[in-house]
Amino acid sequence: MTEIAGSRIAVVGGAGLIGSHLVDQLTHEDVSVVVIDNLVRGRRGNLAEALTSPRVKLVVADIRDQEGLRKAMEGSDYVVHLAALWLLQCREDPRACLEVNVVGTQNVIEAARELHVKKVVFSSSASVYGEPSYLPMDESHPFNNRTAYGASKIAGEQMLRAFYEMYGLNYVGLRYFNVYGPRQDHRGAYVSVFMRFLDRIERGEPPVFFGDGGQTMDFVYVEDVARSNLLALKSLATDANYNIASGSETTLNELAALILRLKGSTLQPVYQRDAVPGIQRRRATVEKAKKELGFTATTSLEEGLKKLIAWRASARAREA
Repeated sequence: MTEIAGSRIAVVGGAGLIGSHLVDQLTHEDVSVVVIDNLVRGRRGNLAEALTSPRVKLVVADIRDQEGLRKAMEGSDYVVHLAALWLLQCREDPRACLEVNVVGTQNVIEAARELHVKKVVFSSSASVYGEPSYLPMDESHPFNNRTAYGASKIAGEQMLRAFYEMYGLNYVGLRYFNVYGPRQDHRGAYVSVFMRFLDRIERGEPPVFFGDGGQTMDFVYVEDVARSNLLALKSLATDANYNIASGSETTLNELAALILRLKGSTLQPVYQRDAVPGIQRRRATVEKAKKELGFTATTSLEEGLKKLIAWRASARAREA
């Protein structure tokens, strides 16, 4: 295990969902943290507690700004790179996806090499796998991706691999599956399936499925995902990618039934069977992450949903 005590860690995209939870966890370590975020999707409020620590500071910068990014990263021993456009944004604007997820990631990698960073932890995605050829998917699963977002994550993984080969820049890539939890976007065009279900239920409207509700996902709670980043920083692992997931499959029908029960609702889902669904199944094997990083997801879906629902109610009350 690598000793990170006394180091400075740059968390790029650290005001977002996963990043802010990681920053919270880093406040319990003997490290200093610089959060680098353009505050487009990330929010300063996500860091409200962390920023009370004198060892945490926020720098508002964009990863497309090479000079500003490098200046913000100066003095960092480690970098965790989480900044990215989301899947739907990439589908709607592939050019922005290229500029942020590919060129922006390249800027992070180049700055890390120039500044002699010890390791980069990169947020990749299960999107690189596309439609599964087999289940559960391990890290050797072929890249069946057909999305701009997935392509951008493959590009990030491959450039890190190249920089490791050319310059010895250590890295770990984390392929997140279906992340959820407090601080999830509950406004705007890119809200998650959780928020869409909750929005409709609270308006007295049934959840709507595109398809038969049999589509499956591998849900993993955000605090578990944040912890995987910390474990990756501390591990001796390098030049490797890992699935970060619960390792279990949940249908959207099962998810809706659980949310309806937790909300005390008797609504019944509505199906739009003529709609074209996306990826039909997701389930990861997480043995590699368990063996080499010491990672296991510990939060059950029901427990995580209770926390998400409670946070959402609190956030909406503050806004009101």
